[in-house]
Amino acid sequence: MSDGGEPVGSVRLLPTTGPTMLADTFPVLLGGIPAPQDERVLESSRFCVDTSLIAEQAANSLNRATVILFAAMIEAARSASADSIVTVTDTRMERILRRAGWPLRRIAAPQQVGSTMAVAGFLETSEQALHGMYERADVSGPVLLSPDLVNPAA
Repeated sequence: MSDGGEPVGSVRLLPTTGPTMLADTFPVLLGGIPAPQDERVLESSRFCVDTSLIAEQAANSLNRATVILFAAMIEAARSASADSIVTVTDTRMERILRRAGWPLRRIAAPQQVGSTMAVAGFLETSEQALHGMYERADVSGPVLLSPDLVNPAA
């Protein structure tokens, strides 16, 4: 949320034990292997950050709101006992993930999907990944409902 109370970013995390975007919409990105169907793997989709609302920069010249949302994804996955997050993204976002210190472990080679070079892969949700994201976002701990982010003046 922005200081004015406007939503800045969002992401959807769903279990891979049911229908998934990867399996049902983008199976070409699997390179012939089965889609993950595991209670310890979440699928992310609809990642969005309105960088015009938050101009603050984080490490590696990324928007701080983007890095905070990455940290929130890891926290949410860990709270759901997930070992990893699988996602479908374009290769431009893959570069952003790498710059944020959260490299995508590709499932297969990127494929042209419409006008986009798309790729599917896994993101780790380890304690190390989480603390690295905190460091890059310049926060001391949890970002989901964190008092420091809800009321920065406190």
